[in-house]
Amino acid sequence: MTKEFLSRRALLGAAAALGAALPAQAAWTPSQPIRMFIGYPPGGAVDILFRIVAEGMQRVRNVASVPEVRSGAYGFIAAQAASRAAPDGYTLASGIMGMLAVAPAIPGIPIPFDLDRELTPVINLAGTPMALVVRPDAPFDDIDGLIAYAKQKDGTATFASSGNGSINQLGALLFANAAGVTMNHISYRGGSPALLDVSTGRVDMMVANVAEVAATIRGGRLKGLGVTAAEPTPLMPELQPLARRFPTMEINNWFGMVGPAGMPADVVAGLVDIFQATLSDAQATRTLMERGLIPIGEGGSDFAQRIQRDRARWKQVVETNNIRGD
Repeated sequence: MTKEFLSRRALLGAAAALGAALPAQAAWTPSQPIRMFIGYPPGGAVDILFRIVAEGMQRVRNVASVPEVRSGAYGFIAAQAASRAAPDGYTLASGIMGMLAVAPAIPGIPIPFDLDRELTPVINLAGTPMALVVRPDAPFDDIDGLIAYAKQKDGTATFASSGNGSINQLGALLFANAAGVTMNHISYRGGSPALLDVSTGRVDMMVANVAEVAATIRGGRLKGLGVTAAEPTPLMPELQPLARRFPTMEINNWFGMVGPAGMPADVVAGLVDIFQATLSDAQATRTLMERGLIPIGEGGSDFAQRIQRDRARWKQVVETNNIRGD
């Protein structure tokens, strides 16, 4: 597909096609529950995704799994725990864009192990566009107003992020670069305090996962000005697709699954088959999309190639903006 985000009808059609393309029988089938380490806090997009997938695996393929939160350190705690397990397919962990593609591109971010040598990319499960949000009392209601405001403030307009080198920071910088404005970065220790200060008017703007801000926008505690996609997102179709105006603003913040290095090819193939069957299930697709998560289903080598492509992309953004980690 040439676009990351499609209409609801197209997505459902793609899910059906994915299901039709599945092999008749998996190369490997688990005989015990699969442990899935979640490297991020409960209630966030990754946690929600993994629990939807876990329920779907049980319902669609009768495969049991045990999601377990091991959050912290950019997700590396969970991934490193999985890397130390036997490569038998029974221990997996979250592997998201921020951890696998962004962090390695940023000087100063401590990575406790070799991601490429010690992990096996299994599947890219789903992604979400990001929403550009501003404080509820902002004196503008659209992108043109934000640009004019930032130019008027001459570098003192602010944007929040969950930390130096975060996808929130990179997304905001992509916007500023594309719009030709300069903004002041306010770094926080996590997304929740960053969003809180935008919603209470202390900071002007943030770029955050649409799945995590939709309710706040609808509740009037944030203004949503756009989404980092070329097409409207099913969760909030009223948001302007920013990539139509600024092509560099197409950001699919994806969330995948990784395992230890040395996993046999038939085990990876079997896991991919299970996850693709789950993602192609109509109920799972609907549940994910209701939460702003778009099924992807890239398995094995395709996922590995995406990691490398996105790492090269974000490295260029990092170098252009002279970004360093905390």
